[in-house]
Amino acid sequence: MALPIEDYALIGDRGTAALVGKDGSIDWLCLPRFDSPACFAALLGTEEHGRWLLAPADEVVSTSRRYVDGTALLETTFTTSTGEVVLLDVMPTNDSRADVVRRLTCTRGSVRIRHDWVVRTDYGRVRPWVSRERAHGHEVVVAVAGPDKFVLRGPRLPHGHGGHHSDEFDLSEGDELTFSTTWVQSWRDVPEPMGFDERIDATTDQQRAWSARSPEDVPHADQVRRSLLTLLLMTHAETGGIVAAPTTSLPEDFGGERNWDYRFCWLRDAALTLESLLGAGYDEEALEWRRWLLRAVAGDPADLQIMYTVDGGRQLPELELPHLPGYAGSTPVRIGNGAVSQRQNDVLGEVMIALELAREAGLTETRNSWSLQRALVDELAEHWDEPDNGLWEIRGPQRHFTHSRLMVWVAFDRGVKAIEEHGLEGPLERWRDLRDRVREEILDKGYDVERGTFTQHYDTSEVDAALLNIPLVGFLPGDDPRVLGTIDAVMADLDADGLLLRYRTETGVDGLSGDEHPFLACSFWLVSALAAAGRRDEAGALMDRLCGLTNDVGLLSEEYDADHGRMAGNFPQAFSHLALVQAALALR
Repeated sequence: MALPIEDYALIGDRGTAALVGKDGSIDWLCLPRFDSPACFAALLGTEEHGRWLLAPADEVVSTSRRYVDGTALLETTFTTSTGEVVLLDVMPTNDSRADVVRRLTCTRGSVRIRHDWVVRTDYGRVRPWVSRERAHGHEVVVAVAGPDKFVLRGPRLPHGHGGHHSDEFDLSEGDELTFSTTWVQSWRDVPEPMGFDERIDATTDQQRAWSARSPEDVPHADQVRRSLLTLLLMTHAETGGIVAAPTTSLPEDFGGERNWDYRFCWLRDAALTLESLLGAGYDEEALEWRRWLLRAVAGDPADLQIMYTVDGGRQLPELELPHLPGYAGSTPVRIGNGAVSQRQNDVLGEVMIALELAREAGLTETRNSWSLQRALVDELAEHWDEPDNGLWEIRGPQRHFTHSRLMVWVAFDRGVKAIEEHGLEGPLERWRDLRDRVREEILDKGYDVERGTFTQHYDTSEVDAALLNIPLVGFLPGDDPRVLGTIDAVMADLDADGLLLRYRTETGVDGLSGDEHPFLACSFWLVSALAAAGRRDEAGALMDRLCGLTNDVGLLSEEYDADHGRMAGNFPQAFSHLALVQAALALR
């Protein structure tokens, strides 16, 4: 059975990423890309669905982990009754191949090590053909199935039995062994061995250079730095696409059906990530993301999707994998995402905010980049008053969600600012008029005078944590009485042990069975909203608590089960980390 979600750590090469457990097992890895089929899928099943274990064979007395300063190189220190061993896990950056490097160093006494390499393709469904070969003067283990070839290298290779390649051996103080798994296309020859030290040093230097630019004048600056580096690892280096998470089907409701695939690029999440990076001073990253955006949404504006594959592809069919028992028995396990066909009117607003911030940071619009934005806003102008599925991808009936209407207002507002403040061409009067009409509608239909709060949608008195964005996007000042009433209503109605739910699932608005846990990004929004309202002491106290919920290496999942003190949902979650950065900037 997989470990608790918080017992995993992330390594990655900006092409894909792996989850490494405290027990020394890599239980999740998709190669060669975030959205490729997994070759290690024990996270959603058992070790028979693929994993790579390097850990002491005897009882472990204690385990500690850390990222090497300023990097995503993971060190796990195992202490046994006979000695101590450090496991370094890293995925070196390289455009032409994908490698996972694992280095064991015995620092005290002697430790017996267990090595178990279990490769399965197609999310644990296919057992590859495995053989031992000589390549480039060394013996290697090669696993092949369909389009995939996996090459295991090391000074002591495990032996095959029952679909596993396993070994046990002793390490004494000063001993160091380095193993690697490399993916290549199956029709290619076994690649040459890498220079481990050179590749590790280059990766360390690159990641430290990135981290060094993180702001220091914010609360929890170390956690902000870790969050920014985590967002970097979820950004595809070649295409510029930003995935929402590197995992699929980690449950929002343990044992339930709220299990979704997040290994794709949501326009909203990517735009919010860009906003966080720009706010933290990472200005040049905006250009790569804009290039990805232009490629992904190219074509008829009416065909805009809410999400795309890492390379901008549009086909994300949602399928179920019945051969996997799911994390903690949570089924179905899903790949692809049916929400791709939904209408979510808020998405363009987030995109326009990010691009406005890029302009303010000095990024010059090209003819194509502004033409695209203008076409998208013009398309919205034709359909702005239609109901939608909303920010939370509601699978119940479409409604006029107040947050969606808010972000429609934002799209027109940022379009108007682009013309007025940056001298770009566009239908200024029409967009101004539509902006004013949307504003009047929100104030009239999205606000409950009796309760003194904005509402989740126009036909309810329920609230939604997304309403906390009203002051954050400039619709109303943070100290406006309507904003203050909304903050208080959200805190009262959606509180779960001091954290915020997205909305009350018992209303049935989302069309799904089961419940869920507090959504971490919502609580970070509350920090930002409280800061905007001048309630900085409350905001700071909540920020302190939220940063205390990270795991031992500073990572956050999508949700948090406060009752049991555990993480829930896909992990690590870009939404949680970007909201953390934004909250820290709000408290600057």
